[in-house]
Amino acid sequence: MAVRACGLIIYRRLQPAPSSKVTDSIEYLLLQTSYGTHHWTPPKGHVDPGEDDLQTAFRETQEEAGLQASQLTLIEGYKKELHYPVRGKPKTVVYWLAEMKDCNTEIKLSEEHQAFQWLKLEDACKFAEYEDMQATLKEVHEFLCSRE
Repeated sequence: MAVRACGLIIYRRLQPAPSSKVTDSIEYLLLQTSYGTHHWTPPKGHVDPGEDDLQTAFRETQEEAGLQASQLTLIEGYKKELHYPVRGKPKTVVYWLAEMKDCNTEIKLSEEHQAFQWLKLEDACKFAEYEDMQATLKEVHEFLCSRE
């Protein structure tokens, strides 16, 4: 059976400079794991028994980044499933998109992560080594741009 995990791709909007496009003010939250290859990823984790996928995404975000559901706005119309093997077993990760209500809210990391960064799209794609995550971040950005 495939391992299932869920998480949130979290972004914030900074005050754009008068000359820049609104989409240039978007930054994405990535967390660096404190285990393995120390890869960068949005907050995510395994589904607990009795939990639905979205509950898992919010619980993991609270555990890993210290963000409460009330501090985020879930963006309707975006949901992405990634499928890839981990140690020879299939894994499915489901992501939703959420915006920080206050872009200055403090991030509080759990022991699972050693660092976090708010990154513009280009840098977020450099930090996220996996092609499917890079593609997802670009897709999210296009989705947000299309809503402006």
